[in-house]
Amino acid sequence: MSPLDVKGVLFDLDGTLMDHRGATDAGITAWVAEHFPGHPRLAEAAALWAALEVPYLAMWHEGRCTVQEQRHLRLQALCAELDVPAPADLGAAYAEFAARYRGAWAAFPDVAEAVAGLAGFALGVLTNGTQPMQEAKVRAIGLAGRVGPVLTGEVLDGCFKPAPEAYERAAAALGLAPHEVLLVGDDVVNDVTAPAAAGMRSVWLDRTGAEPGPEGFPRITSLTELAPLLTA
Repeated sequence: MSPLDVKGVLFDLDGTLMDHRGATDAGITAWVAEHFPGHPRLAEAAALWAALEVPYLAMWHEGRCTVQEQRHLRLQALCAELDVPAPADLGAAYAEFAARYRGAWAAFPDVAEAVAGLAGFALGVLTNGTQPMQEAKVRAIGLAGRVGPVLTGEVLDGCFKPAPEAYERAAAALGLAPHEVLLVGDDVVNDVTAPAAAGMRSVWLDRTGAEPGPEGFPRITSLTELAPLLTA
């Protein structure tokens, strides 16, 4: 892979540029500890919350509920799993969690160096969150103006990863064809196999170095490996 092959790089955001899991773990653990002090399953709360993320986000992406409804439903589901009463005001309760989550936003340590090493490439962020929140994350972790446009399904005509149109429209937003763009991210389907099926290059970011990966795709364990990969 060389600069002649790739003219643009799209980054996933959560789990790639920002430590989303670390922030959500901290936020939901603090929320449960405050509302249900001494709960015997407090140590499991973060893993339970993470497991609920995919199905409830999918409901929103598929148009089966609003983003606010999926948040409230997810909080209800967590309370049911913990066998505690759901808050009467789910909106206020979710806002408490969200404030803790926002307070823990942080970039991964390898991000600044990796972005600096991609001078000359068109850059962008392709993410499945809400537009205002994902833009706020990019600002909070110090990347505003450094990683190009933040592209969510809300600005890509309702197309979220892994829909083929999401990758095609994201490439077009950079002024490029899909085959001229490399997507790097931590989700095997959304960031590796699905973009490849849509004609885009992809690299799997496996920060733990422990998961089995898809065959035939470059695999890196740190974003600092990205620039050397592109110039090899």
